[in-house]
Amino acid sequence: MFDIQEELKKLPQKPGVYLMKDQFENIIYVGKAVNLRNRVRQYFQSSRNHSPKVQKMVLHIKEFEYIVTDSEVEALILECNLIKKYRPKYNIRLKDDKHYPYIKITVNEAYPKVFMTRKLLKDKAKYFGPYTDGLALKETLELIKKHWPIRTCNRVLPRDIGKERPCLQYHIGQCKAPCAGLISEEDYKKMIAEIISFLDGKYEDVIKELENQMQVASEELNFEKAAQLRDQILSIKRIAQKQNMINASMEDQDVIAFAKKEDEALVQVYFVRGGKVVGREHFLLDGVDETSPTDIMTSFIKQFYAGTTFIPKEIILQEEIDELEIIQSWLSDRKGHKVYIKVPKKGEKSKLVEMAEKNAELTLNQFGEEMKRKEQRTKGAVEEIQNAIGIEETIHRIEAYDISNTQGIESVGSMVVFEGGKPKRSDYRKFKIKSVLGPNDYASMEEVIRRRFTHAKEELEGLKEKGLTVDEGKFTKLPQLILIDGGKGQIHAAQKVLEELNISIPVCGMVKDDKHRTRGLLYNDEEIGPPLGTEGFKLITRIQDEAHRFAIEYHRKLRSKAQIQSVLDEIPGVGSVRKKALLEHFGSVQRLKEASIEEIRQVEGIPNNIAEQIFNFFHQR
Repeated sequence: MFDIQEELKKLPQKPGVYLMKDQFENIIYVGKAVNLRNRVRQYFQSSRNHSPKVQKMVLHIKEFEYIVTDSEVEALILECNLIKKYRPKYNIRLKDDKHYPYIKITVNEAYPKVFMTRKLLKDKAKYFGPYTDGLALKETLELIKKHWPIRTCNRVLPRDIGKERPCLQYHIGQCKAPCAGLISEEDYKKMIAEIISFLDGKYEDVIKELENQMQVASEELNFEKAAQLRDQILSIKRIAQKQNMINASMEDQDVIAFAKKEDEALVQVYFVRGGKVVGREHFLLDGVDETSPTDIMTSFIKQFYAGTTFIPKEIILQEEIDELEIIQSWLSDRKGHKVYIKVPKKGEKSKLVEMAEKNAELTLNQFGEEMKRKEQRTKGAVEEIQNAIGIEETIHRIEAYDISNTQGIESVGSMVVFEGGKPKRSDYRKFKIKSVLGPNDYASMEEVIRRRFTHAKEELEGLKEKGLTVDEGKFTKLPQLILIDGGKGQIHAAQKVLEELNISIPVCGMVKDDKHRTRGLLYNDEEIGPPLGTEGFKLITRIQDEAHRFAIEYHRKLRSKAQIQSVLDEIPGVGSVRKKALLEHFGSVQRLKEASIEEIRQVEGIPNNIAEQIFNFFHQR
């Protein structure tokens, strides 16, 4: 049994990170401290000085663990990483930060590529972003592709130079064909350097270099190339003219301000490069209810700069932040040069902050109604379902199950997951029924539930032995509600397994009407709401449709695979190697069936007599 008071006595007086957990061992808060013992003890002392949010959190803390670090900066880095990994309920969270796209330049290659990515890797490549505006990212990439003819292929260069002829991109003028040795590595990297300057907002350098190239082309009477360079210069100048000169010092800066409404805040970031505003992005934070402006700004700074690639020399803020010196030290280490964080009270920089703040307010108001509608479609819908069922525990995670088969052939089960009213596709699972013969949906459902939750218990025990957390397992995160696509039989099959495993989770059936449309929920053998047309009812419909779609998709895939195997396996002389060669060549059994003998003979590894057998097999049938 975990005794919090006893564990508090064991805490070291060293810097580190602490993780608060609830009764289900879910991590609900991650924090850092210069002195772990003093900081963690504060939570369990008099609550008079605690904010309402902290008081609420403390009620749910059933245990905690800690990680000691060598310094406060290390603790800060670890805290950022753990918040991003576990997204605890009581931390301020930067919403969807990991989904924002970046422009990646593979400068670690001899002939680099430029493309969009959503993954930040430690691979020595250059990343620009994040871009919250997908259209702006697309336009930027199209401009780069139009004016700098770099490669888009996946060939390994210089290893593959000369092995193949140039592709279509070369013939339409969209690539200089380094694969054929038609451009030197030095000249190619000049283009990459121009692209990097362009993405950094240093338009003058790019324009100057292009003007020099245009002058040379003109002197050499290469007027076609000079005209192309002229058009390129004009395009870049048009972009440059859209930016406002706002800083005579020509420094790189980020200007950050936010606006708050209820439990969400919208942070506006202006990116100033070389004294010009080259872009702006907004980011949403949730979990900010009853949170001070200082805490909001501090949380954003730590989470944003833990994920972004470029760190400017100066960061200008609307509000003061905690741990200023530690955060400045951390950012300076990441950049390799001194980084300054300032909160101006007057002058030009103060006006920049005011501009960012006004835009944050405007954007929040603009998206406020839409955010409310989204909130109602997701979290509000979940609350309606919770109220209809009449359970006290807050529902965050819902798992829904469905069975699919055709007359008992290739029976499969599906598990789809919704968290906060939104699908979490990374947690979806497929089950191929192993122990049930024939069309028995009840037994199939029992097998699926048993496999899913037995895995959870086994994995949980293994994690505890290794000293790992619940969140680090694939199956250990349990739902607060289980939905079954079916009636009483399927519900009772699921409940039977849960009782055997000593797991207490409400189980509801999603019932349909005579036209196979969602009608409502079946709970404790009684049909209940939410009422038709409400957001809760619509969410149940979406969940039921998604579980059915996922099961059908897997079932069709297995049937198709079985059909291909059974048909080709009937042909004498066609084993696994020849079967693979035929499918790779024709792409499908149907196209193979329509092929002539001559076309079949062209497949590598297929002798003439086997080609005739294949042709006769299909056409005699």
